[in-house]
Amino acid sequence: MTDYRDTLEFLFTALAPNNRKQIELTEDTALVADIGLSSLEVMEFIEKIEDHFDISIPLNILPDVNTVGDLASKVQELNP
Repeated sequence: MTDYRDTLEFLFTALAPNNRKQIELTEDTALVADIGLSSLEVMEFIEKIEDHFDISIPLNILPDVNTVGDLASKVQELNP
C-alpha cells in the first residue's frame, strides 16, 4: 500500500504535462476548473492511475472527485 503523500506526489507528477497554466498543484487543485482537463484527458489520467497502482477506478465515483486530494483519497480507498 502506498501512503497518501506518495499517492499525492504521483498525481502531481502525472498531472504536470497537463498543467498548461503552470499553477501550483495542491490537494485543493480542481482537476477540471483549475487545471482545465478535458473529459478525454480525465479518462487518460484515470487510466494512468489505474495502471500505476494496479487498481480499477469505478466511473461512478468520478462525479464525487473534484480535486487532486479527492482523487488521492479514492486511490487510497481502492489500493489496500
